[in-house]
Amino acid sequence: MCKKEIANAYTELNNPFDQRLRFEEQARQKDQGDDEAQLVDESFLNALEYGLPPTGGWGLGIDRLAMFITNNYSIREVLPFPFLREEKTEKKEKLAAELVDVQPLPVEEVRK
Repeated sequence: MCKKEIANAYTELNNPFDQRLRFEEQARQKDQGDDEAQLVDESFLNALEYGLPPTGGWGLGIDRLAMFITNNYSIREVLPFPFLREEKTEKKEKLAAELVDVQPLPVEEVRK
């Protein structure tokens, strides 16, 4: 909408015959050594065959809605907690060991 992504839309594959072919193909791939392939899920296919209603939907996040309302093209402009980053300061703060003037041990001493 207005050159901005407002919502994510999705649909699910709910044809039991097509899904069975895909599961069987993955089972063949698993037999050939693919660790990420899945086996045939008979209970899921059974539920599909009994008539799982068409599934689909869309998700609208408050951040994308705020982006649309405030006319921003970057989602970073509307995030309440943007990515954490270090503050750029001129002065470097001393470490606690530096404040009490503790010298680090030599590497040989640490290994003992």
